[in-house]
Amino acid sequence: MNTLTFPILRLLADGKFHSGEAIAQHFKVSRTTVWSAIQHAQTLGIEIFSVRGRGYKLPNAIEFLNKDEVLRAVGEQRAWFNLEILDEVPSTNTYLMQQSAKGAAHVTCIAAQVQTSGKGRRGRTWVSHLGASLTFSLLWRFQCGAAALSGLSLAVGVALIRALNHLGVQQAQLKWPNDVLVLDEHKQGKKLAGILIELQGDMEGPSAAVIGVGVNLNLPHHVLHAIDQPATDLAQHASINQSELLGVLLKHLADILSQFEQHGFTSLRDEWTRYHAYHQQPVRMLMPDGRNVQGVVNNVAEDGILLVDTALGLQRFSAGEISLRSA
Repeated sequence: MNTLTFPILRLLADGKFHSGEAIAQHFKVSRTTVWSAIQHAQTLGIEIFSVRGRGYKLPNAIEFLNKDEVLRAVGEQRAWFNLEILDEVPSTNTYLMQQSAKGAAHVTCIAAQVQTSGKGRRGRTWVSHLGASLTFSLLWRFQCGAAALSGLSLAVGVALIRALNHLGVQQAQLKWPNDVLVLDEHKQGKKLAGILIELQGDMEGPSAAVIGVGVNLNLPHHVLHAIDQPATDLAQHASINQSELLGVLLKHLADILSQFEQHGFTSLRDEWTRYHAYHQQPVRMLMPDGRNVQGVVNNVAEDGILLVDTALGLQRFSAGEISLRSA
């Protein structure tokens, strides 16, 4: 890790050209040191234009996450949160799982300006770019065991939709078990955000959940189309500062997780169903062995299990390695 890379990137955040000489003078280092820091940024997947005689610039002006702005947007519950914003990290979930095992406090949140090896569900990678993606993980400690946390990813989905609605994004819907979609004019879902939950502790209790969330903010066109499923980003639907977005998401997560802790997913099931893009719609379930099971979504059970009317009758599907698709 080059310690000068992110200070230089903050200087370039205005989207304008800055000469190598001016950058070197600003930080009181050599031109070679500046060049080395720029090279490190490019290894993180950050695109930087370099033009002889003009210097360096980012393709666009970007906003960095700002801790004070995030906590201001959280509002009254800001005192609950132990928030740390890292410049770069392979995975916020992996990092926070390690910190949790070392005794990190309840309601610790780790956010990253750049995540280099983000994890998605079913072994996928989560694409993340500086200023173009919001990636964070939240540690929530439960007195109950992991066995009582079924439906947690669905509860988190409700928090994400509430937050997006609060910010004026009314088109977002949920896809069981852990995706936020926006439906296009053909009723095809494009992924806006994803949830990945990892658990620690005993089945009987106490336990801890590391709740990872990734939101596409303003991905370059070529990146959106390189993702292995239809995707969209927030910039196509609203103009929202990412620090405000993170703060509002954390506020609604605190509300929902407190409710989930008291009453489980049962108290949120009707609201989740209202947001489900495929409620009572024909779907295909892609099974781990490669089979396709077709049916019509009936509902979700009180433990978050998906209920689907199939040719064999009403069947129950748990998240695991199953993938849901529109039929």
